[in-house]
Amino acid sequence: MTQTTRTSIAGLLLTLALVGCATKGPTATGAPPENATDAISSYKIGVDDVVQVSVWRNPELGVTVPVRPDGMISVPLIGDVSAGGRAPTEVAKDIEDKLGSLIIEPQVAVILTELRSHEYLSRVSVTGAVRQPVSVPYRQGMTVLDVVLAAGGVNEFASSDRADLHRKSTNGSQSYSVRLNRILKHGDLSTNYKVAPGDVITVPERVL
Repeated sequence: MTQTTRTSIAGLLLTLALVGCATKGPTATGAPPENATDAISSYKIGVDDVVQVSVWRNPELGVTVPVRPDGMISVPLIGDVSAGGRAPTEVAKDIEDKLGSLIIEPQVAVILTELRSHEYLSRVSVTGAVRQPVSVPYRQGMTVLDVVLAAGGVNEFASSDRADLHRKSTNGSQSYSVRLNRILKHGDLSTNYKVAPGDVITVPERVL
């Protein structure tokens, strides 16, 4: 795969926001949830994670800060808010409650912009018939293709269209078929799923 082709495909990738107040969208049959909500709904904010707080129609109250060692973040007008060990939705609700006496009907979004805590949970791995199996830090908007390219792409023994994305959720572990050959050689991004923290991609070798 040439660098030009990689760049062209990468330019088509979409971004994903892990938003505390977001609602869960529909799930397509045979594909992981588009917003990976199931995989991150139980994620608890940890020390050193970076969160972005946005207040609708009040941009001056927005802030992007790391979680302090005491588990707190500082928000304009209301001061310290507990974030460590809590889900983004819980923190957003807490901020809304505290702002309620200061502004009319506050609507707050808490977004995880960097997952620095829970090192294992916040990584994505690829194994099997790739040039260099790797485990990479999860980044917002990351897709299957990003992880495979971080592994140097598939090797000459790969059965690329038999790859799988494995994901743990509250309902157990699930697997989703990934057609890597179609992604890499034909630009077919229909199985270039957005990944979630803790996902594992496996690329089997072809049967000779």
